[in-house]
Amino acid sequence: MEYYSNGAMLGGAGSRIPGVGIGAAPLHGAGMSGPAVAQRGGGQQQSAEEVYHHVQDLRVAERREHALLELSKRRESLTDLAPILWHSFGTIVALIQEIVCIYPQLSPPPTLTAPASNRVCNSLALLQCVASHPETRPLFLKAHIPLLLYPFLNTVSKDRPFEYLRLTSLGVIGALVKVDDAEVISFLLQTEIIPLCLRIMETGSELSKTVATFIVQKLLLDDMGLTYICATAERFYAVSSVLAKMVNTLQQNPSIRLLKHVIRCYLRLSDNARAREALRQCLPECLQADPTLQHLPEPIMNCLREDSATKRWLLSLLQNLNLR
Repeated sequence: MEYYSNGAMLGGAGSRIPGVGIGAAPLHGAGMSGPAVAQRGGGQQQSAEEVYHHVQDLRVAERREHALLELSKRRESLTDLAPILWHSFGTIVALIQEIVCIYPQLSPPPTLTAPASNRVCNSLALLQCVASHPETRPLFLKAHIPLLLYPFLNTVSKDRPFEYLRLTSLGVIGALVKVDDAEVISFLLQTEIIPLCLRIMETGSELSKTVATFIVQKLLLDDMGLTYICATAERFYAVSSVLAKMVNTLQQNPSIRLLKHVIRCYLRLSDNARAREALRQCLPECLQADPTLQHLPEPIMNCLREDSATKRWLLSLLQNLNLR
């Protein structure tokens, strides 16, 4: 896919960010020669020199844009790209500079252009690679890099460059929560990720809504996340009211992917005793009007026909709430 502000602190050549390996020696010396970089799928190994050359180019402003594009296109095929990015000299700082330098373009009136959005999204794609890798994920969290993406998630413009930026930023957070990791959940619950996701779930594009709902679902599936959201009435109703609005919207614009995540969120909420009592009163009428699931609204019924797992989850939800 072509896809708050510490900008001054991050911008200098001597900047240091906790946990980021910017002080490491350049890989394999000046020529950056070394063992080949392993590719996924057992394919032929790619020349390490070519990959390392692009990584080295990230530190050169004039060559950075091309390097970002080349590395982002290859990121899914290179199994050890994340450690190379993290441990090579100055690379993470270069990626962070790409992020913070467009913050001024987010302020009203927004001036973010498609080329600028594509460029920063290529940087985010490489950070998603770092967030996905088991070796670099803890370091990524320790450096608090996810917080640098929150200004992008906080934008509201529906113009394509902004939507693309939000979606790619959500992809980085989605990569973090995809693997069940208590450290990730603990970190995110201490940030504003839930209200940011809730707003996108309410107002974003279908794809952004789907990724944002997936993130909330993964937070709920962890006991720590469920306890956090159900700890106060305000948090519970913030989540449940957005889910209810999404169900109503899905009757006009059906999406099996989105409905699947919404139902799974409801089902997980029903595992909490206090939330279960509240859901008996606030579950959308269209989901509970027919306990046999034979006469639900046609758009929802069509989605359930396509996905048996979602249908089972809805049946389990109604059973948990004693509505079936």
